[in-house]
Amino acid sequence: MSSAGIALIVIFALVVFIIALSGIRIVRPWEKGLIERLGKYQRLVGSGLTLIIPIIEKMTKADMREMVVDVPPQDVITKDNVVVTVDALVYTEVTDPAKNTYNVEDYFMAATKLAQTNLRNVVGEMTLDESLTSREAISAKLRQILDDATDKWGSRITRVEIARIDPPKDVTDAMHRQMKAERERRAMVLEAEGAREAAVKKATGDKEAQILRAEGEAQAIKAVAEAERFKLLTVAEGEALAVTKVFGAIHEGNPTNDLIAIKYLDALKEIADGKANKVFLPYEVSGILGSIAGIAELFKPDGNGAPTDYTRQQSGPAARVNYKA
Repeated sequence: MSSAGIALIVIFALVVFIIALSGIRIVRPWEKGLIERLGKYQRLVGSGLTLIIPIIEKMTKADMREMVVDVPPQDVITKDNVVVTVDALVYTEVTDPAKNTYNVEDYFMAATKLAQTNLRNVVGEMTLDESLTSREAISAKLRQILDDATDKWGSRITRVEIARIDPPKDVTDAMHRQMKAERERRAMVLEAEGAREAAVKKATGDKEAQILRAEGEAQAIKAVAEAERFKLLTVAEGEALAVTKVFGAIHEGNPTNDLIAIKYLDALKEIADGKANKVFLPYEVSGILGSIAGIAELFKPDGNGAPTDYTRQQSGPAARVNYKA
């Protein structure tokens, strides 16, 4: 065999090897392979090593990872005619690689335009205050609309995030002033409520203090009265006991009238001894004065010039005089 024949054989073998090598495909874990035979879809293969018929079959790879579609900022007119700038992010993933490849030419462009259009519609149905405070509602509603629209594209919208909603500068300034006024009003209300509560608590404390003070004074007065009463009762009982013992001792001693008279005169002497400007008259003086008056009446003449007859009866220390004409 000539050298030319050998060269042709080597070239032919090299071409066959290259063609056979082109039939080997490797699919990554996050990818799916779509195999077409002569322009017709045949099958879907997973990750790993895949063999296809060179020249006759062709494989297209589809990324199955979740992707982010960045929706450019949009100027949206709200229901109350305020222009706001809305920026959103759409998270999507492929559920059917065949539909995602054959049913839409540029999935990212289609998803972006669809999100922009529906974002204007959703925010345009709300007022400014509702759009600023209802981000979750906007995200949920927009996700539902986009998910229904992209179902035929073999994809699913996992979530929609509203990055920002910016009203115009003049509206922002007015909102800041309104927020500041509202906060000042709340601060004044809280301060007034605090002052009122403090006054009420102070008044309640003063009232309770006065009540406790009055109760304490009443208990003190009651305690003093009880002590005085107990003291008086004790003194009275002591005096009564002393009088009883003296009286019993006197009767047990059986004193004579002479001894009693002497003690009586000694007592009068002690009573009369002093610097007071008072005159003490013994109880028997009234009887003596009555006797003197009776004697004077005795010596008075009657109508006939004769003295008056009388009889005297004495009862007790004082004497009674009975006159008979």
